[in-house]
Amino acid sequence: MPHKAFPGRYPDTRLRRPRQAAWSRRLVAEHVLSVDDLIWPVFVIDGNGRKEPVKSMPGVMRLSCDRLIEAVGDAAALGIPAIAIFPFVDPALKTPDCREALNRDNLVCRAVRAVKAAHPDMGVLADVALDPFNSAGHDGIVRDGRVVNDETVAVLCRQAVVQAEAGCDIVAPSDMMDGRVGAIRRALDRAGSVDVQILSYAAKYASAFYGPFRDAVGSAAALKGDKKTYQMDPANADEALREVAMDIAEGADMVMVKPGLPYLDVLRRVKDTFAMPTFAYHTSGEYAMLKAAAGQGWLDGEQALLEVLTGFKRAGADGILTYAAPEAARLILDKCPGTGAG
Repeated sequence: MPHKAFPGRYPDTRLRRPRQAAWSRRLVAEHVLSVDDLIWPVFVIDGNGRKEPVKSMPGVMRLSCDRLIEAVGDAAALGIPAIAIFPFVDPALKTPDCREALNRDNLVCRAVRAVKAAHPDMGVLADVALDPFNSAGHDGIVRDGRVVNDETVAVLCRQAVVQAEAGCDIVAPSDMMDGRVGAIRRALDRAGSVDVQILSYAAKYASAFYGPFRDAVGSAAALKGDKKTYQMDPANADEALREVAMDIAEGADMVMVKPGLPYLDVLRRVKDTFAMPTFAYHTSGEYAMLKAAAGQGWLDGEQALLEVLTGFKRAGADGILTYAAPEAARLILDKCPGTGAG
């Protein structure tokens, strides 16, 4: 008898049979990538009528609020369910205490209000982290050369409340400070924002794949040192489960693994262990590599993009943050009309 893990033998069993036709491949597909899986990270900049390319991220733009509203309208028409807003902050507004992060009229808050006014059904996410507002480029407050935990958490709580008041549907602590999820949940609840969701960057690694993002938000030039004292060691996977478990216990509604491709094993373990809504971030460096290779003609960029995103789904991702969300949505809709919105 064949082993239970191998229920057939050639020639009686031919595994190529279901692969012969497109309709058959669709019927037996184990994982399906949908427009509903996509979150689009966008970069916003001060001013009007502005559209600036991010040189290290081909096809990605920094947009002023008016141009952002147009772009979000296009994304909504494709069925993309949510965006994530990241600011390019004027260097003159960056300070050691990150006070601009608490300004109710800062760039993030203005962008959130503008998008929600124009597209109320679009989900809007904002990072809770201080690096865009920090003159030291770090995700937390720096004292004597050290990123301090508890003082940072106190500021993050106020930042999350400000973002929720502006209309954010999801706040996303990406700072990796200990205890921040629980503190933010309590702060939101006290402020009356009990329905605002928390997407925790629960397993965020000290990665080399963030460089283009730091260019896009303007934190690269300001960053002093590295982020290894608070972001995770790429060598560790068991530790990621502890991080996720703590964030869930503190009230996270969803958790994320970042980066994506180098950490598919972590993503799979998180999903299998906790059965929580689990997200992956197709980071700026991953995106830039794909675009650079496609630009040189070394690979089929469209096919590679869909393969990467499907890989996230296969590893357990319920949602994927990717700068290629509009492109991916169009490819998905072209391939299977009717997939996505509605």
